[in-house]
Amino acid sequence: MNQFQRLAASSLFLLCVAPFVAAEDLPKESDYYAITTFDAPLDETIEACGFQLLEDGRLAVCSRRGDIFAISDPFAKEVSASQFKLYARGLHEPLSLASRDGWLYAVQRPEVTRMKDTDGDGAADVFETYADGWGISSDYHEYAFGSKFDQEGNLIVTLCLTGSFSSKVPYRGWAMKITPEGETIPFCSGVRSPGGMGANLEGDIFYTDNQGPWNGTCGLKWLRPGGFMGHPGGWAWFELCEDVMGKPPTMPEDGSRLHVESKKIPELVPPAILFPYDKMGKSASGIACDTSDGKFGPFAGQLFVADQSHSTLMRVDLEKVDGLYQGAAFPFRRGFASGNVGVEMSPRGSIFVGGTNRGWGSVGRRPFAVERLDWTGKTPFEIQHMRLTDDGFELTFTEPVDADSASNSDSYKMTTYTYEYREQYGSPEVDHTTPVIQSASVSDDGKTVRIVVDGLQLGHVHELHADGVRSKSGLPLLHKEAYYTLNRFK
Repeated sequence: MNQFQRLAASSLFLLCVAPFVAAEDLPKESDYYAITTFDAPLDETIEACGFQLLEDGRLAVCSRRGDIFAISDPFAKEVSASQFKLYARGLHEPLSLASRDGWLYAVQRPEVTRMKDTDGDGAADVFETYADGWGISSDYHEYAFGSKFDQEGNLIVTLCLTGSFSSKVPYRGWAMKITPEGETIPFCSGVRSPGGMGANLEGDIFYTDNQGPWNGTCGLKWLRPGGFMGHPGGWAWFELCEDVMGKPPTMPEDGSRLHVESKKIPELVPPAILFPYDKMGKSASGIACDTSDGKFGPFAGQLFVADQSHSTLMRVDLEKVDGLYQGAAFPFRRGFASGNVGVEMSPRGSIFVGGTNRGWGSVGRRPFAVERLDWTGKTPFEIQHMRLTDDGFELTFTEPVDADSASNSDSYKMTTYTYEYREQYGSPEVDHTTPVIQSASVSDDGKTVRIVVDGLQLGHVHELHADGVRSKSGLPLLHKEAYYTLNRFK
């Protein structure tokens, strides 16, 4: 090769690589979303599991140890121990908070309690039982999580099974609706071990359920009124509520698949999202909807779901197809200080995150933490939406893509798998397939790519890796993986 040929080859090489960024210059999650860890009082153990912003601007946080604290100026650049003030003490494992008509409501293990500060000293002095229409035993697994109040003033509570396997006292393994008058009404059966609750923009209530019997992996589940969430362990209590719920559903076949059984059992609601075990976490927990209208970045209306074990937040983009929710889960933010449980989106576009390792352990090494996640104002290059089409998926990006890389079908890889629907604890991935990405076409504005896929699979997680895609400015995706749960074809 002569000097001219070497120069030409070198110039061609530079032209090819110019749009792409060196590995050492790649952005990090913290460039886009910053974590502020609050300094809690040294003599308190605040295993934060639930939050509620109060009318006076303070942030109420409940600890599973039985305490509620009110934090002044929770949006400050730094939050010190002096900003924590005890609001209530002596509750029985409160895991969720809500507010209505000047009262703060705590969902604790035996009841929903409402409380109020009537003398203005910053601590509650009036406590009332609002609802207690379920049983408790001495088993420590009998968690109770609550939603926020809906527009009609109803509250939904999910009740963990006894020992997370069976139901020894009434309505363990159920979701219950609490009316504005405090009446407790059965709402859904089939709950196993909830980790958190939240509503989407439409007001539909979701909860996270954790891997175990009849749950091959952790999932995000829609509490469709009257629905069966998948675990038959609490069915004995149908005898108390046939006037409301009717008779128990057909018993699912052990070792089958959820999409197969849902065709035979009308009440069975398959998970909207299956979180691949260990790839996306091991203990799905709190749920927050981005209601900030853009103050939290380019994910308005999406759900953010915590994982206790991995100390992460995941991002969920849902759609409704043929009457069922389904959609994609994405990694979002690592690096939290403890095992995330409670999450709360504020109107200002901050997410409050509370954690505990509770002896279970977590990637975050602290035994407990209270933190806040804020958008820095920079937009990450991400898959914003992953939506099903009749022949594949439509991917929308937060920034325009490099057309050459995004239109190359080799930039994408996909596998699918599902889980056994069985009484045995958990399940490995099963029924693997390898769909073929036949083509990828980029929209005129560069923000949407339509991939045609041969081999979509009903009831499967579709694990997409888009390692080859670059933005127009040469950046790779901040998170290259997406996991789409397909419950219904279009």
